[in-house]
Amino acid sequence: MADSQKTLLITGASRGIGHATVRRFNREGWRVVTVSRTPCAPECPFASPENHLMLDLSDAADTVNAVGVLQEMLGGRLDALVNNAGVSPKGPEGERLNTMNTDLMTWGKVFHVNFFASVVLARGLKDELAAAKGSVVNITSIAGSRVHPFAGAAYATSKAALAALTREMAHDFGPLGVRVNAIAPGEVETSILSPGTDKIVEKLPMRRLGQPEEVASAIYFLCSQESSYISGTEIEVNGAQHV
Repeated sequence: MADSQKTLLITGASRGIGHATVRRFNREGWRVVTVSRTPCAPECPFASPENHLMLDLSDAADTVNAVGVLQEMLGGRLDALVNNAGVSPKGPEGERLNTMNTDLMTWGKVFHVNFFASVVLARGLKDELAAAKGSVVNITSIAGSRVHPFAGAAYATSKAALAALTREMAHDFGPLGVRVNAIAPGEVETSILSPGTDKIVEKLPMRRLGQPEEVASAIYFLCSQESSYISGTEIEVNGAQHV
């Protein structure tokens, strides 16, 4: 790896917004270290087995233990950490899980993946981020600020907590020269979409779904020097759905 090459570490890298982000940073010449529950797909030209860690972020002990492995992979420097992994469980018939019918085990799993893993990784890799004067981007959601017809209560509250965490981390990591921001996507065309999303799209000001590449572009902006004085903010990428 050339000394000048920048490094991205991204969770939830195997599909959707994560995969689009891998493609974008790869195209910009970055080294991309990927983390997901599945092995590195051999047919994927954008990721490589030596830069991939298979990890289930719902397992707290495994996530903590993975920090040392990632430190070895990174070699002392990390320019960008993107906490993208997220789970949004549904009921047996695909229905929304609310505060009444979400069991405690499900709450715990959702928060471990969507919230606690971001704390563990950022804190565990703070020295590597500081060495690069790097950037952290947390992927939140429009569901974190309003009741969503499909995203459940555990998902929504975990994303709201992640938005608050972004502010806290921006405050704490700022003295290290590390910026921390969030991206809040709305209805983006990925496999996580639920049937009936077309009804939401009809009411969006822009009248269309977002594309994963559009979210990836916003993530790249927050990891680049173009955003060098932006920290502690949450950017809505939702076609004005939040207005």
